[in-house]
Amino acid sequence: MFGWYTTGNPQEKRTFWACFLGWALDSYDLQIFSFFLPTLVLLWHISPSETGLMGTAALLSASIGGWIAGIMSDRIGRVKVLLFTVGWFTLFGVIAGFAQNYHQLLLARTLQGIGFGGEWAVGAALMAEVIKPENRGRALGFVQSGFGVGWALSAIVATWLIANTPADLAWRLSFWLGVIPAAIVFGIRWFLEESHSFKTVSHQVVERAGLGTVFKPGLLRPSAFAALMVAGLQAGAYVVAIWLPTLLSARGVTTASVLVNVLILALGTLFGFASCAYSSDRFGRRITLATMSVGAWIVTMLYMLIALSPAVTQIMGFLIGFFTIGTFAAVSPFLSELFPTYARTTCMGFSYNIGKTIGALAVTAVGVAAEFMSLAPAIALFSTISYIACLIALIFLEERRGVELGTGVAAV
Repeated sequence: MFGWYTTGNPQEKRTFWACFLGWALDSYDLQIFSFFLPTLVLLWHISPSETGLMGTAALLSASIGGWIAGIMSDRIGRVKVLLFTVGWFTLFGVIAGFAQNYHQLLLARTLQGIGFGGEWAVGAALMAEVIKPENRGRALGFVQSGFGVGWALSAIVATWLIANTPADLAWRLSFWLGVIPAAIVFGIRWFLEESHSFKTVSHQVVERAGLGTVFKPGLLRPSAFAALMVAGLQAGAYVVAIWLPTLLSARGVTTASVLVNVLILALGTLFGFASCAYSSDRFGRRITLATMSVGAWIVTMLYMLIALSPAVTQIMGFLIGFFTIGTFAAVSPFLSELFPTYARTTCMGFSYNIGKTIGALAVTAVGVAAEFMSLAPAIALFSTISYIACLIALIFLEERRGVELGTGVAAV
């Protein structure tokens, strides 16, 4: 399982840790905010639909930031753009901590999302280009497992802040403390090298990526279906990730129990990422994504609709993490193999972040629907729609497991 790392060269290992920790930081900043949504509802008296929009804001702007970052990455380099994204979302995270009302925080979160958007596609492409083709699924899967680490860290920090600081200060500190891990990530990324694939393309007279690249023949079809697939996966995951603390709180789960449940869920994501990463290299990206998606839908239905005893909550939380979040281990190797080097991060950024936008809208939609039905059925409804969309997209996407990421045009 870990042979790909132990036999890797120094560049592969540095790139892995830089991308892993960056993704963990991204997850930390996103998830820690969800723990303080109930606090902000009480402090600022905001409605469920406003709460949903607050949770969606950074995800929506991430689609714009991700597309732009992808284009810039294909033009000036992966590493430079990765450094910029860390600085950007850290800066606006600090600013968010000074917000005095709902609209100021909404604006800061929206601007912060621009940095979030560039993180995934650029880091995934860099790792995919650096690692050996036969290890790509496992390496990128373990990079993705940073999400679970960031989620667990956010749960620990949020619980400690809620228990030991005044409510109006706790949520602000959660943003400000993000500077510490951001500085570590920035320091590691300063020593990264560009991939051989990018260096080769950048010195050749080839077409440069731009805003219209994804709409070119040969790239539009895989970009569109990849966006639909990501939309389904993101919507299914985010409606659970963003609304889970609120759902548990509404069901009378104590803060300490929420911490335990989230840590168990994060543990499930780590096992899910490892299993999904191995499966994607062993059996293929498409069959792995389809199987994990069906499993995620079944578990989500059960979690939302059955009575939750402490034991059941913890078991279901582990399974939610395993299937719903663990599925993403196969996404980055799958998408990185669909596109040529000169347009890889442009198309990945477009597909992933357009999909993330649609998925983010589902978060707000759940908040609106929850005003007419209870929260659990609203989550179940949008999860069903989401995973159906993902399975439809997978039918039309090509399996290219282990292909060499050269400079040619993608086979579509």
